[in-house]
Amino acid sequence: MKNNSKYLGLVTKKFNEFFLVDLNKEYFGISERFLCKVRKSINFKDQFIYVGDEVEIDNVDLRSKRALITSLKKRKNLLIRPSVANISNIYIIFSVEEPELNLSQVNRFLIAAESMEVEVSLVLTKCDLISDQKINLLIDRFGKWGYQTITLNLQKTEYFKNLLVELKQKKCSIFMGPSGVGKTTLLNMIIPSLQKNTAPVSHKIKRGKNTTRNVELFSISNQSYIVDTPGFNMQPLDVDIRLLPNLFPEIYKQVIDEGIHCKFRNCLHLNDEGCNLNKSFERYSFYKEMIESSKNQYYQNQED
Repeated sequence: MKNNSKYLGLVTKKFNEFFLVDLNKEYFGISERFLCKVRKSINFKDQFIYVGDEVEIDNVDLRSKRALITSLKKRKNLLIRPSVANISNIYIIFSVEEPELNLSQVNRFLIAAESMEVEVSLVLTKCDLISDQKINLLIDRFGKWGYQTITLNLQKTEYFKNLLVELKQKKCSIFMGPSGVGKTTLLNMIIPSLQKNTAPVSHKIKRGKNTTRNVELFSISNQSYIVDTPGFNMQPLDVDIRLLPNLFPEIYKQVIDEGIHCKFRNCLHLNDEGCNLNKSFERYSFYKEMIESSKNQYYQNQED
């Protein structure tokens, strides 16, 4: 039995030319999932549809659970790799050991996440492998970076109950981080029925084996979703040099919360005349490297 009414749904998985689209229970009394294709007569002007996109569907067949996508709603943001749309929260996941915590890599992930202009959180896993003293030092260190760190022992479920409560209050959260840090294990704890495969860290290459193959979005409450993605390394960040200060909490909190004003509005906080920024924070050297790298890339592009 087909229904020609139009419904607004959420793309939760994409494979080949097919999409899984979820409709919430406001339409049929229960949440429904449909296997969809794009209507052939529709032209999205060379736009692609991604997991996390809101789409309109019709020609709904309640028996076979099939439908057709007829329009794509304007998205709030798009993460390119892996491709996910309309993210509300990013949780950067890193282990403190096995694999060992890499601060430079943490920096890159945090800056890339901040460029999405969403709420960013830092989660440290496998905290049972180091001492409480080391954990407290890391919490204090990342606190100075501007992040209230969540610490987890994935062997004890009580450690992540507060995180689960928090996730259910968000709209669409994504776990990001390199392979082997416990993202899939954590997802299995959040959704026990999922039981995705996990793999140990390779002792030879000292990094995790990628067990997640596809990007997929899972419901954890009526209006809350979480995205599972393959492990990956961040690509080089391509951000307008003028926006880089906004990606560092240590900088924008001084400007916004403390009301620090430099002489020039477009101050890059290097050796700029009239710069009043307090530069005595740990990541300032990393910030300077990013500015110089962006400048070099800009001049190179001008020459090309």
